[in-house]
Amino acid sequence: MKVGIINYGMGNLRSVKRALEDLSAEAFVANVPDDLGRAERIILPGVGAFSEGMRRLRDAGWIEPIRNSVAEDGKPLLGICLGMQMLAAYGEEGGINPGLGLVEGSVRRIDLLGCQLRVPHVGWNEVTYSDAGVLFAHIPQHSDFYFVHSYALQVDAQEQAYATTSYGVALVACVRHGHVFGTQFHPEKSSKAGRQLLRNFLDYRPC
Repeated sequence: MKVGIINYGMGNLRSVKRALEDLSAEAFVANVPDDLGRAERIILPGVGAFSEGMRRLRDAGWIEPIRNSVAEDGKPLLGICLGMQMLAAYGEEGGINPGLGLVEGSVRRIDLLGCQLRVPHVGWNEVTYSDAGVLFAHIPQHSDFYFVHSYALQVDAQEQAYATTSYGVALVACVRHGHVFGTQFHPEKSSKAGRQLLRNFLDYRPC
């Protein structure tokens, strides 16, 4: 299984690549958009601000190749942390900025969503999924995953909210729209449950 990890200068590529290789995937870093052509699965990692992440994707010519890989080639995509947020229609971090538009929703600071706890949200939190489905197969309900974020994706279509976590308020922890997936947490840093989630993504076969 060839998995392309998009390198736009804001992702923890090494830990994602190492986690995938531990699962016997043929993971490689996609440094230019043309590299997506040889990937069977795509991962969009990310750490940092929405506005800067989208600027880098745009400046390096990633946006249309990512959209085409999903819409035309039918390749499964997993966004991690900032990578999940950039799947949205737009985000408010650093001003109002358009996202990839692969998931219907917007990204806002979690204190503006009603959270009165310390921001950023850093650490292990339980995740509750609505349906084990694809990503959460063989993962016990309420398993802990590792989070680091100040913003969260709010979905317009509730059925796209695949899982939630509680941090002073219910926050979307995972999204799905067709063969596009996103996790606000870092599966590559989430021990056994995170590795199982990555395995499930590798095993997923679009209809």
